[in-house]
Amino acid sequence: MYLLLPLVIQLPRNEVLRMWLRDDFRMKSLTIAVLLVLCLGNGKSWAQATPSQPVPATPSLEDSLRQLQTQIQQLQGAVREIREEAEHYREETQELKRELQSTRARLDAVAPAAKPVAGVTEAALDLSSGQASASIPSADARVARLEEDQQLLDSKVADQYQTKVESGSKYRVKLSGILLFNMFSNTGNVDHIEVPNIAVPTNPSISSSQTGGNFGATFRQTQFGLSVYGPSVGGARTSADFVADFFGEAPETVNGPVSGHLRLRTGTVRLDWARTSVVAGLDSLFFSPGYPTSYASLGIPAFSYSGNLWGWLPQLRVEHHFSVSEHSTFTLSGGLFDPVTGEAPGNEFLRFPGAGESSRQPGYAARLEWSRPVSGQPLTIGFGGYYNRENWGFQRNVDGWVATTDWNLPLGHRFEVSGKFYVGRGIGGLGAGVGRSVVFDGNLNDPATRLQSLRSIGGWAQFKYKPTAKLEFNAAAGQDGAFADDVRGFTLAPGYFPANLTHNRSEFANFIYRPRSNLLFSTEFRTIRTFAVEGTSDRANQLNLAMGVLF
Repeated sequence: MYLLLPLVIQLPRNEVLRMWLRDDFRMKSLTIAVLLVLCLGNGKSWAQATPSQPVPATPSLEDSLRQLQTQIQQLQGAVREIREEAEHYREETQELKRELQSTRARLDAVAPAAKPVAGVTEAALDLSSGQASASIPSADARVARLEEDQQLLDSKVADQYQTKVESGSKYRVKLSGILLFNMFSNTGNVDHIEVPNIAVPTNPSISSSQTGGNFGATFRQTQFGLSVYGPSVGGARTSADFVADFFGEAPETVNGPVSGHLRLRTGTVRLDWARTSVVAGLDSLFFSPGYPTSYASLGIPAFSYSGNLWGWLPQLRVEHHFSVSEHSTFTLSGGLFDPVTGEAPGNEFLRFPGAGESSRQPGYAARLEWSRPVSGQPLTIGFGGYYNRENWGFQRNVDGWVATTDWNLPLGHRFEVSGKFYVGRGIGGLGAGVGRSVVFDGNLNDPATRLQSLRSIGGWAQFKYKPTAKLEFNAAAGQDGAFADDVRGFTLAPGYFPANLTHNRSEFANFIYRPRSNLLFSTEFRTIRTFAVEGTSDRANQLNLAMGVLF
């Protein structure tokens, strides 16, 4: 006890009393713990000391006492810090309680009679335990929120259902096309009963099919396509697409003419930067774009060989856009073509070079276009050109070329005028010269055979009227012609058409009704008149009814 007493005496008496009398349980517990530590730490000295023999004050004992005093002082400082923190926490707790009480009062004022939702009890605030729960919204609010979430989910599912096509890669694939049914009636004799291009003489004595009229229907103009959107490469977005139909050759089987083979129309791969694009593949004539609007002629574009240059040819081109103002843009394009010249294939399975490919040079093309929006529609004016070299054998070389201009002019919100004009030479592979690049008077394998390239001139124009977004009316006319002086005296021509034709003319009028965005109905009446160098001409008409579903 003599060792314990000096230790207790070292503490300030007022501090000891204050700590012991404090109604804080932690303070009392801490004091008792300190006394126990001190007693246990000196238990051995008590057993050795007796009242009759005081323990001498050795240096080691004095050092121990000083260390204990230092520790007690540190403990006192720690106790003071704990007391200050406890007071700070007590103040924060009181402030939190006041805030919770204020929040509950406001919620009760907003919804004093809110009924509890099934399975959920009313939120309660327990101030004694410091537990609080958030208020529960009314049943009407929860139902409205669920309805909004359901509508959002339905829209996302519908969007995913319409655009998502499963593919073997992680990149997006889009399917599109049209399922098109055509029913038609022809008067006169034509080259192709489904999509007539020229009128041919009627001669029942030669063939029962040349009786001057026919009736039929087809589903072969149905088209479908795929678009693939790939990764960015060198800052360019990559994409690819193709379009096919069933307008290929008719198989030599029962009912073969109405079925048709699958045929690739176009297919391209693109690299698109902000202002520049590189396009490679099988595509339409970029230097002479635009076709008349017709759902009677999709297998072969309308006015083919009647003033509309067309072709789906292998090509590589570059396009660049220049913005000259906020709404005005120039587009400059240039590229290389497979120089097709319009000969019929010599073999069903093997590909032989035509006259253009035999020249060992590509076709060269360029185009300049200016565009700007007018009345919410694009106004465009373009100028294009094309050149290719042709080798018809035995040094019979021809320079094929064409210069074009095209336009699309909106006249307010409901009217539009569009068209194309060209002049050229030796471009039967593009549909000019009634499909003939040259004419000749004998076998091309004979060096003595004379050959004449055909000069041609033509174009078409269309007037469109759209009284509503669902209905439109179109009226168009086109003509293509070769110079009579080039044709006269020659009896043969490559391709499918006779050598004596000078020009071909077509007109049509149609209406297109789309009650829904993916459903259309159309009726078209078309006339064709084809002229020969002898001064004779042939006429033909077609009435076409079409119904299609776009996807």
